[in-house]
Amino acid sequence: MITTTVAFSAERPKRVKAETPSVPTPPPINILSIIPAQAEPGARVMMFGSGFGDRISAFLGSTEVPARTVDGKQAEFIIPQQLEPGLYALYLQRADGVVGRAYNFTVLPLRPVLISLTPEKIGSCNQGREREVSAQGRNFSERSQLFFDGAVIPSNLVSPETLVFSVPNVPGGIHQVMVKNSLDNSSVPLALSIETRPEINQIAVGNEYVNYYELNITGKNFNQNSSIYVDGMQIGGRGGQDIAERERLIYVDCTRLVYQRHPYSPVNKDFRVQIVNQGGEGSQVVNVTAP
Repeated sequence: MITTTVAFSAERPKRVKAETPSVPTPPPINILSIIPAQAEPGARVMMFGSGFGDRISAFLGSTEVPARTVDGKQAEFIIPQQLEPGLYALYLQRADGVVGRAYNFTVLPLRPVLISLTPEKIGSCNQGREREVSAQGRNFSERSQLFFDGAVIPSNLVSPETLVFSVPNVPGGIHQVMVKNSLDNSSVPLALSIETRPEINQIAVGNEYVNYYELNITGKNFNQNSSIYVDGMQIGGRGGQDIAERERLIYVDCTRLVYQRHPYSPVNKDFRVQIVNQGGEGSQVVNVTAP
């Protein structure tokens, strides 16, 4: 019996392709709402959605703004103070480099805030620097315009908190002052009072002549048609005694009047003096002792 032995070659092992571990796709950034859709520098902006992660930055155009996230669903940031007004592309960028969709966002001009005027009233006859008024507030800039009774007048920017202007020559009464940083971005208006009521500060005997002497009256808000009332008798102004009746009131300027008085005796006596302007506004009554 013949035995045949057959030799089998060893089987080659099959090559098994190594599996590449799958890399999870990072979740996208989804924004559902932006509150508010426009705001001034310094305002807080909140964004709601998903995929914000733990660390994220907001971009307004090319300006990166640090943002704070809450549960990956809420992000908030503060608009930088130095950002110029205008339309910006607003988007979020996560720490892993994922960038969300861009949205239009408007940065508004800072709204000016007008707090006070110093002084808040001036005399109608004030001149030069006496007519200067300082407007105090905040958010003033080189673009700010000062409006007086609805019209733009020149003003000087001293600081973001102060504007200085000169009150124009306008009638007495209450006038309105307002600051605007753009056409529809204005402060609350404040009132400025221009006083026309005459006021007597001092009455003193002046030059003396043969049959009359002068009383020098100093004060403010006198005008060329002012009258003087001496114990109720009107002298000067419309309806007062004229020069032919000797008693005379001379207008020097809005702070000084001269009353030429013709006494019937050199003995001192007491009498009452009041200055009344053409519009009917009268000063306080002053007691005088003179001839």
